[in-house]
Amino acid sequence: MKRISLLVLAGLIAGIIVGELAKASGNPTVVSAVEVIEAFGGLWLNTLRMTVVPLVVSLLIVGVASVADTTKTGGLVARAVVLFTFLIFLAGAFTTAATLGMLELWPVDRAVAEAFVASVGGNAVTITEPPTFVSWLQGLAPSNPVTAAAEDAVLQVVVFSIFFGFAVTKLDAGLRDPIVTFFRAVSEAMIVIVRWVLIAGPFGVFALATGVGLRAGFEAAGVLTQYVIIVSAATLGITIVAYLLAITWGRQPIGRFTAAAAPVWAIAVSTQSSLASLPAMLDAALRGLGIPARIADVVLPLAVAVFRFTSPVANLAVVYFCAHLYGIEPTLMQIGVGLVVAYAVSIAAVGLPGQVSFIASIAPICLAMGVPTELLGILIAVEIIPDIFRTLGNVTGDLAATTILSRNEKREESAA
Repeated sequence: MKRISLLVLAGLIAGIIVGELAKASGNPTVVSAVEVIEAFGGLWLNTLRMTVVPLVVSLLIVGVASVADTTKTGGLVARAVVLFTFLIFLAGAFTTAATLGMLELWPVDRAVAEAFVASVGGNAVTITEPPTFVSWLQGLAPSNPVTAAAEDAVLQVVVFSIFFGFAVTKLDAGLRDPIVTFFRAVSEAMIVIVRWVLIAGPFGVFALATGVGLRAGFEAAGVLTQYVIIVSAATLGITIVAYLLAITWGRQPIGRFTAAAAPVWAIAVSTQSSLASLPAMLDAALRGLGIPARIADVVLPLAVAVFRFTSPVANLAVVYFCAHLYGIEPTLMQIGVGLVVAYAVSIAAVGLPGQVSFIASIAPICLAMGVPTELLGILIAVEIIPDIFRTLGNVTGDLAATTILSRNEKREESAA
């Protein structure tokens, strides 16, 4: 995947250059040829988008069933799931304030944004009649889940999938296991399709980028640079929050936590994988932080399995940046919907490869908030940089959550 990411980035750069050269030539034949190439980019993007709804539904059902099962295995696991939920919503609130604040202080030039959107995602979108709370509440549960899926009503699809997932856990094993196996198979099949599509990612992004270069020129590079800085800054910010939570709430001395986490950070940055960092996290918790094995051996694997602390931060930051480019100002209702969907997909997409997760996690949030998804095909090309900060924040959040739970367990034992 790393090699593909680098090739996709190269395709982005090459496409922008080709599009800029075509525009500079002023030759109608050359421009027409570039527009044909761009059409193949649109086809590539649609093949990615077609997997979103079935992938989200299947991942949510399997994920909810798994989390519901884990909460039955003991009080520590149940408390861990509650803490993970609180931290994910805290992260979502943080990125809302941080990203919207950064865009307020450092907005994208409107003319440049419109040219960038026109080169990839069509015309700008405005929300003329934001939904009221009453209409939103009435439409929260789908009257027809199939229609909701067909109309990309992602929040309704998420609600149905969560209810279905919890209902599955109430069935006897003979009925439950085939259902979970079926939806796990659906999710795996969708992931295979996405991987096939991503193999063509370098050409797909190159094709899309030719349109960006043709209409936005080299100014598109400035938009992408600003995007990388803002998303990375928001994700780095929540990493610092996790660090502070470990020190304050988890009561870990600064020096000890830093020394214990340093090797984990090094592995996280080099591998961009929380799973690959798990052995180092266990060593840091047991030997570096003095956390009992009965806590670390349960909480850290569980965290890697169902907890992705930076997911709502980076994903919502991407959606807010896309909305900014389209000239959309999210309402409080849209932000609330985005937070709920971001939480749901943060559980559903855990364990997916980075580029697969990018589409599976962000497209549903965009659809739920009324933000077009066309720009994701270009933004995925520079995800290799923010992804480093995603992993760094995830492992820091995992260690912070473990220290918090360890401290609470010790306090309860002392009280007893």
